[in-house]
Amino acid sequence: MAFTCMVAGICMVASASGSHAEPAPPRPSAAVGMPATPVPPAADPAPAPPTGSVAAAIKPFVPMAPEVAVAKANAYLSSITTMIGDFVQIGADGRRAEGRLFVQKPGRLRFEYADPATLEIVADGTSVAVRDRKLLTQDMYFIKQTPLKFLLSDKVDLNRDTKILDVESDPTAVSILIEDGSTLGGTSRIKLVFDPAKFTLKQWQVTDPQGYETLVSLFNIDTSKKPDPNLFRINNF
Repeated sequence: MAFTCMVAGICMVASASGSHAEPAPPRPSAAVGMPATPVPPAADPAPAPPTGSVAAAIKPFVPMAPEVAVAKANAYLSSITTMIGDFVQIGADGRRAEGRLFVQKPGRLRFEYADPATLEIVADGTSVAVRDRKLLTQDMYFIKQTPLKFLLSDKVDLNRDTKILDVESDPTAVSILIEDGSTLGGTSRIKLVFDPAKFTLKQWQVTDPQGYETLVSLFNIDTSKKPDPNLFRINNF
């Protein structure tokens, strides 16, 4: 079973426009009654090179150094103590689901899926319950067996806790691909995607040991409010 683990670019185009010289009036012909010979218009001046803010806007993109990206990811993930927001999930079968996410460190989490989905995922600090409200089933796992550790640990150190496979950055995202060998069923790969400006987590993609991928995107995240503690209780049906 695959776990539910989880810009518009603004192009500034500027052109330097030079003044166009008006054609000069025709010169009088040497012979009276003969048509005047027109003078061709002056050529446009060459555009001036961009300066100031325009030059900054077209400055070539410089990728973030991998060690800097990892340090920023560790700092952000370690700084979060609470999180409330919306999520959209694309499963391995292409199905789309959405809902609300609640996090309270250490170890407490709730994925609350909107209808017509019938799942709930609840972590109470020790265990993770995958619940089906329709079938009235509940599967239990230890948090350390799931890919949720990076979101629920008080102190995150990706170099220590995982194997970093790749770090990429572009103007819209910084992606860190990690490998976790302690998940249930074998080794999982997790791609963490951050906003490059604020370096906040905006998406993750989990590839489970069987190769199935789950993509979760985050929206409207609030890290200032504390969720209701009752959200993290695992009760029997």
